[in-house]
Amino acid sequence: MESEKTQEAYRRNFKNLDEMEAALGTELGLTGWTQMDQDRINTFAKVTEDEQWIHIDADRCAKESPYQQPIAHGFLMLSLCSKIMFEVYEVGQVSMTINYGLDKVRFPNPTPVGTNFRGRVVLADFKRIPKGAKYKLNVTIELEGQEKPACVAEFLALAYH
Repeated sequence: MESEKTQEAYRRNFKNLDEMEAALGTELGLTGWTQMDQDRINTFAKVTEDEQWIHIDADRCAKESPYQQPIAHGFLMLSLCSKIMFEVYEVGQVSMTINYGLDKVRFPNPTPVGTNFRGRVVLADFKRIPKGAKYKLNVTIELEGQEKPACVAEFLALAYH
């Protein structure tokens, strides 16, 4: 239930992978709110060469978009998962952590410019591998005042001693 979830930003610091493994099935942290601004959307559009009007043309959006304003790219929201993970947890005695991939990603709700968002991370799976661990994080990007999140991703990572 939403009412049972923590609403204040927090971060968990683990001494090592053993401590992290013990947290399997629990929430690792929650970021504070950040506003999605047009500059961030425009920068992402340029870098990815996805300059569709729904993201960058406020005048046309006001006239033609059901959202009446520009919205962030779904992949922009997904790209913020790395930032969110760095903000909400840290594991000591790890020399390197790398992105391993994604199992499932959904964008249930658009993120209009000016909307506040935050990230919530749960440790969903944890397996030992030689010299480290492979784990799955369920990352949810919530939108302030909205029931449905902007992004829900099963994010895979590898951590090495």
